[in-house]
Amino acid sequence: MGKTIVQKIISAHLVGGVEKAGEEVAIRIDQTLTQDATGTMAYLQFESMGIDHVKAELSVSYVDHNTVQVGFENADDHDYLQSVAKRYGVVFSRPGNGICHQLHLERFGIPGKTLIGSDSHTPTGGGIGMMAMGAGGIDVAVAMGGGAFNITYPRVIGVRLDGSLPRGVSAKDVILKMLSKYGTKGNVGKVVEYFGPGVATLDVPSRATICNMGAEMGVTTSIFPSDDVTRDFLAAQGRAGDWTPLAPDADATYDEVFEIDLSSLEPLAATPHSPGNIATVASLAGTKVNQVMIGSCTNSSYRDIRTVASMLRGKVVSPDVEVGIACGSKQVVRMLADDGSLSILLAAGCRLLENACGFCIGAHMSPRSGAVSLRTSNRNFEARSGTKDAQVYLVSPETAAAAAITGVISDPRSFDMDNVPSPSSFTVDDSMFLYRETAGRGVAGTGIVRGPNIGQVPSGTPLPESLKAVATIKVGDKITTDHIMPAGARLKYRSNVPAYAKYVFENVDGTFHDRASANRDAGIANVIIAGESYGQGSSREHAAMCPMYLGVKMVVAKSIERIHKANLVNFGILPCVFADPADYDAVSQGDELDVADLHSALRGDGTISITDKTTGRSFKVIAALSARERAIIADGGLLAHVAAVEER
Repeated sequence: MGKTIVQKIISAHLVGGVEKAGEEVAIRIDQTLTQDATGTMAYLQFESMGIDHVKAELSVSYVDHNTVQVGFENADDHDYLQSVAKRYGVVFSRPGNGICHQLHLERFGIPGKTLIGSDSHTPTGGGIGMMAMGAGGIDVAVAMGGGAFNITYPRVIGVRLDGSLPRGVSAKDVILKMLSKYGTKGNVGKVVEYFGPGVATLDVPSRATICNMGAEMGVTTSIFPSDDVTRDFLAAQGRAGDWTPLAPDADATYDEVFEIDLSSLEPLAATPHSPGNIATVASLAGTKVNQVMIGSCTNSSYRDIRTVASMLRGKVVSPDVEVGIACGSKQVVRMLADDGSLSILLAAGCRLLENACGFCIGAHMSPRSGAVSLRTSNRNFEARSGTKDAQVYLVSPETAAAAAITGVISDPRSFDMDNVPSPSSFTVDDSMFLYRETAGRGVAGTGIVRGPNIGQVPSGTPLPESLKAVATIKVGDKITTDHIMPAGARLKYRSNVPAYAKYVFENVDGTFHDRASANRDAGIANVIIAGESYGQGSSREHAAMCPMYLGVKMVVAKSIERIHKANLVNFGILPCVFADPADYDAVSQGDELDVADLHSALRGDGTISITDKTTGRSFKVIAALSARERAIIADGGLLAHVAAVEER
C-alpha cells in the first residue's frame, strides 16, 4: 500500500514505536525553533540538562513576541536569549527581523524535514513540505539535545483541491472553509494533507496560511506537497539547493477525504469568539468596523501586504477606522518599500507596526471598549486582543482592506486589486541572524546574561498514591490557553513563574491564584474540572507550568487538546477525561475530592475512581497515557523523570 506524504516523513524519521494509527511513536527532529515568549523557559530547561551544545541539525531562537519593551523584563529576556544562543550553538534572530514562522519559511524551511517549535503555529512550515509541529518548550529543549519527539501516529485527512481561487478570494477563505467543516475540537491525533490539481494554483505563502490555521482545528499538523511551486519559491530565496520533491504515492490512501472546489469559494469570516464560528462575509456586510489589523504570522507575506496596497492605492482609509499593518519580516518591508507599496499604505493612513506578533497576542493595538476589530490573524478568543468586550473577526487581507476603505464589513470581490505574482527573486538580507557560523557548536566560555527577570525552572513533585483534593475551579467548553494564562500585558512575566502564576485564570476567575495557593500550602491538591476541548489554542507550556506551581495535580475534562495534554504530562499534572461525560454536571466548584490508588490505576488501564465527599457520590475518570507518559507523571514531570532515570 502506498504512503501519504506525512507517512513517508514519519517513516524516514522513526526511532521508536509502531506505525499504526493511535499508537505512540518517537521521531527524530531535524530543526527546532523558539520565540521569546516561550524561549526563555525552553533554554533554561535546556541548560538544566547539562548538554554542551545543541544536537539538532538547526535550532533558531526568534524574538518576535515581546518586542514592545515596556519595563526591563523584555530586554532582560532578549539579552538572556542572545547569550544562551551564542553559548550553545543556536541561530539568533534579532528583534525587528520578523515573525518566526514567516522567517523560518523564507530562510530555513526544507521539504521533508521535521520541525518542532515552542509555538502552536509552527505548522506554517507545512506550506513548504515540512512536517512542522507545535510543542511545549521542554519538548523543544529535549529535541535540541538530540532527543526524540513523541506523537500519536496520526490518522490522515486528505483534502483534495480542485479549480482555482476567484478574484477577491484567498487562502484565508480556504482554511476558514476547513474550519466550517471540521471545527475546533475533535481532531486530536489527525494530520491534514492537501493534494489534487488545485494545489498547483496556490503559492507557498498561501499554502503556509492554510497550514498555519490548521492549528485552530486541533490537528497535529498540516502539509502540502513539495512541487514546482515550492522549488521556484526556494530558488527565489536563493536556496535552490534545499529543494527536494515530495508527493504522496499514487496508491496512497487517506483515512478520510474532503474535497474543496476552490473556484466555488466565497469570502468568509470567523465571528466572535472562536475561529470555528464561520459565516460568509456577504451575511455580515454592513457591520460597522472600528479597527482593522493586517499581518501576523498568518497573513503577513509580501503577497498579502502587496495585495492590500493595491486595493488602497489612491484611497484613504475610513475616518472611523484605525488600520495597522504588521509585516512578517524585514524582507517583506524592504520589498514593499522598493516597489512603492509602503508609500501607498502610509498615504492611505495606515499605521506601520513592527514586524512582530504584537496585535495578535494583545501586546499592543488593543481596540477600544466594545469595538469591532477585523484581523487577519488566527485567533479571536475573548480578551486575546487585550480588550475583553471587543468583537474580533478573522478575515482575509482582501476583506480587511475592503473594510478599511468603507468602514463596514464589505465583500472584497467588488474592489480593484492586483494579481500579485510570486517574485522571481526575493530581497535576501540575513544580517539580523546572528551566530550562523557557530550553529550547532556554540562558543564555549560565553557568559550567560541573567537579569532579575530570569527565574528558575520550577520542579514538580512525584505523584502520590492518593490525593486529598478540591475542585478548585470548574470551567466550561473550549477553555483556551489564553483563558488559563493571559498574554498581552502579562506576557513579560513568562521568565518568572512565581510572578506569572499570579494571573492563572485571571480573566475567568480572579480569585483562583489565592485559593489555589492556600490549598497548596495546606497540603490540599488542586483539581481543575473542565468541559470539551480544554487547553485549545497556544502551545504555551506556562498554562501547565504555572498551575503546577500553584499545586494543581489533576485536570479532569470531557476532552483535552494535544499540545496542552503533553504539557500537563511534562509538568506532572495528571490529565484525565470523564469516563461518563455526564459526570461533569455532578461536580461543583469547591467540592472536596478523594482520589485513591493512583499508581495502581496507572499500572492498569488508567481508570481512576474519584469520590466526591461533598455529594457522597463517586465517578470514574480515565488517564489515557502511554507507558512513557505514566512514568513521567509518576516522577513529577519530565525534568524530574530524566533525573530519576539517570539516578536509577
